[in-house]
Amino acid sequence: MTESVDVLIVGAGLSGIAAAYYLQRRCPNRSFAIVEGREALGGTWDLFRYPGVRSDSDMYTLGYRFRPWTGDKAIVDGPEILQYLKDTAREFGIDKKIRFEQRVRRIAWSSESAEWAVDIERGGAAEALQMRCKFLFMCTGYYRYDQGYTPQWEGREHFQGQIVHPQQWGALGARKHESPHKAKGEGLDIAGKRIVVIGSGATAVTLVPALAETAAHVTMLQRSPSYVVSLPSRDGISRWLHRHLPFKLAAWLARWRLILRQMYYFALARAKPQQARRLILEGVRQELGPDYDTERHFAPRYQPWDQRLCLTPDSDLFKAINAGAVSVVTARIDRFVETGVRLESGEILPADIIVTATGLQMKLMHGVDILVDGAPIKLGDTRSYMGMMYSGIPNLASAFGYTNASWTLKAELICEYVCRLLNHMERRGYEQCRPRLDAEASETEAFVDFSSGYVRRALESLPKQGARRPWRAYQNYLKDLLLLRYGRLHDGVMEFRRAAHK
Repeated sequence: MTESVDVLIVGAGLSGIAAAYYLQRRCPNRSFAIVEGREALGGTWDLFRYPGVRSDSDMYTLGYRFRPWTGDKAIVDGPEILQYLKDTAREFGIDKKIRFEQRVRRIAWSSESAEWAVDIERGGAAEALQMRCKFLFMCTGYYRYDQGYTPQWEGREHFQGQIVHPQQWGALGARKHESPHKAKGEGLDIAGKRIVVIGSGATAVTLVPALAETAAHVTMLQRSPSYVVSLPSRDGISRWLHRHLPFKLAAWLARWRLILRQMYYFALARAKPQQARRLILEGVRQELGPDYDTERHFAPRYQPWDQRLCLTPDSDLFKAINAGAVSVVTARIDRFVETGVRLESGEILPADIIVTATGLQMKLMHGVDILVDGAPIKLGDTRSYMGMMYSGIPNLASAFGYTNASWTLKAELICEYVCRLLNHMERRGYEQCRPRLDAEASETEAFVDFSSGYVRRALESLPKQGARRPWRAYQNYLKDLLLLRYGRLHDGVMEFRRAAHK
């Protein structure tokens, strides 16, 4: 028999666990289940297993509002984040709600019955099953889990060493973090090896100093640089607050201080980009000295926050460069050769291992097929409603966090809004809600205001934004808090209906 629930959560990562918590707490009369395509919870933080993996967001804001972070460090590595998620899921009984190895392939809405039919493949044998739900909450992240992005360089087949994309690091054979030594390479023997890491984004900036601890030498090869800023991994003010104030008050103050600090620096960068650029580059010069070619290797062509800034906690990247363990090369690749990478200049960078830290493949809602009353829907043809729902698609929300701050901040607000929406529908006897496209959404902009490669490559497949709310996402926590937590549900755009069969 086909199982039915009120709400089906797809994904058991950071957003999915939050969704389950808020549903349990605020919609106790609603039944729900969580399906997760992988064999473990944690999403990104279970998938990414490359050396040094961590978040660029501090844990006071990446951690949940309902379960404040209690660790000593603000910037922590992937295993600590994953353990935090596991502990959260266990504490609130969410882990018992998760069905693992269940991959959603197609979702089909019926207005007649006011429910979704969700086609699922279960297990390695891809056994077909179906679930039905009144509301679908997609917490699948924003990129393909099975494959990262790798350009097609000439000569790959001639390279005599090993080529690995960071997203596939966990498939190299070693069990995750089974010993301090293997954690450095996770099944890939990097000791004494010459490594070329291709890329300049957050993954490369994370990987390079971690690999340098064991490798003979690491070269970060970048076509163009990124902005890199250093912050201490421990936040002194937050630690002081926790030592001197009651826990709940200290957690609240620490969280809000860091939220407001991030908002201030983002606003400064957008209002005075040249001033922000000078501040960032001056910080790099102080780390690397006046003789280092900062302009070539750390001064991007774009303005700060046109792409996300890269973080080097405790200056680990700069320390590795100063120690001679890491070199930064800014140049274009001609081709791979047997012994490494040949640049357009003719220079060959010798390598035993090449790491292609070249980015993600962005795919909203994991690319599932969507049908509404039998008609296929392409997300690229829709408009994004408050950054979480889509024009013409009923009873569906997806969690999409901030690009300029912690993912969790927006994800939790979306969870709160979904609960408000569900409770409102229950009180009023509504069974359908659907953002209705209006004239305000006719003027369109990109779904994400970022120039990063993974965004540009996916623009056609992403929903569009309108010029103003509710069709526009402002990347501003204070605005979103007021709108999502307290704003009107009947806003002239959201259309509510009772089921057609009633």
